[in-house]
Amino acid sequence: MFIIIHQAYELWFKQIHFEVDSILGIMGQPSLNDNSPELQTIVHRVSRCNTILRVLVHQIDIMETMTPMDFLDFRDMLRPASGFQSWQFKELEAKLGLKFEHRHGREYYTAQLRPQHVEVIKQAEQSVSLLQLVNAWLERTPFFDDTSLWQGYQETTESDIHPFWTKYKEQYTRSLSDTEKANLTAFDHVFFDNNNNDRQLSARANRAALFIMLYRGYPVLQLPFQLLNGLLEIDEQLSSWRYRHMNMVHRMIGTRIGTGGSTGKDYLRAAADKHYIFREIAQLTSFLIERKKLPQLPTAVEQRLGFVSF
Repeated sequence: MFIIIHQAYELWFKQIHFEVDSILGIMGQPSLNDNSPELQTIVHRVSRCNTILRVLVHQIDIMETMTPMDFLDFRDMLRPASGFQSWQFKELEAKLGLKFEHRHGREYYTAQLRPQHVEVIKQAEQSVSLLQLVNAWLERTPFFDDTSLWQGYQETTESDIHPFWTKYKEQYTRSLSDTEKANLTAFDHVFFDNNNNDRQLSARANRAALFIMLYRGYPVLQLPFQLLNGLLEIDEQLSSWRYRHMNMVHRMIGTRIGTGGSTGKDYLRAAADKHYIFREIAQLTSFLIERKKLPQLPTAVEQRLGFVSF
């Protein structure tokens, strides 16, 4: 049973790689129409990845039919093998956007791998990740570059800030309680700091992602919103898998050292807390306001956000 479950995991990882590679191929094109079959394909394949990940989480239910004493009967036979030997999972994390410097336990993560698998992972880390492609896609989001669409919006004195965002910041400021005023500093840091090198999404990409979240009710923004939501669910499913795995390990071996030499549960907990790939997209919810307080968009912008021009 132990072997079958792990082989099943590797087969599903292979399928997820196929889906992610196809997504990378489409998103790596110079342009992508947000109202096109290609974006629909991306959203569909992200959804399939999430369905597979939910299956992976549920497979732990089968593993947990094994008792700790059952596991101890053959645990020593596994050494030095461990969960670290799933090179496909590490390659997947790299393709999605987990950078080497953001990994927990870097001294362990390739220690049990064959040289050819280490090379595959390094190649994935050096290639353009899904997170980087999402950043480039968001930066290409239209609407704000065409000034003719924003007639009636008062120009801001700060030339690099679109008047919409000046209005939005005013509304956001009013929505904050006294204990939340520090969020204004974070708002400027996330959406207007073009030299923000500690983040993987640029200020322009963050503004586009927030705009999609705010006005997702418009037809043209539905698929982009589903894509962002699907990426967040990937993180959620991976997190669920890690925590289920961590709890299962604690149940099986308590505080003992893992077969691969890690600290067992403590390592898994730290990795689960740190390895959120699309964390920056998730954090944008801190800057949402109520629908009824959203700035009214000009008619020309509303027309562009519909499927058919008026």
